Amino acid sequence: MAGWALMNLSNGQLLLAGWLGLMSLAAFLLFGYDKWQAGRQGGRVSESTLWLVSAFGGWLGGLAAMVIFRHKIAKTMFLLEFAAAFFVWFTLLGAAWKLGVR
Repeated sequence: MAGWALMNLSNGQLLLAGWLGLMSLAAFLLFGYDKWQAGRQGGRVSESTLWLVSAFGGWLGGLAAMVIFRHKIAKTMFLLEFAAAFFVWFTLLGAAWKLGVR
């Protein structure tokens, strides 16, 4: 069934889906790595990097990582920045839709 759905997508939609999937995976891995490093007192991933990867397509992966790893959920300022990342992500997704990536 999933293969049939993919066959009906335009090239732009496939590219957008691939981009969002790749960025979500990157965000998930970066959040996980940062959580792992926090426990080891190792080199951390900057919050701005986490925010930017989330804003440019990885919001869903970042959210999943925050829930699964219980990471960054107690930092109110980061949560506000992450919410802003959602709005940037949503705006970019809306712009892609408006430009005809359907």
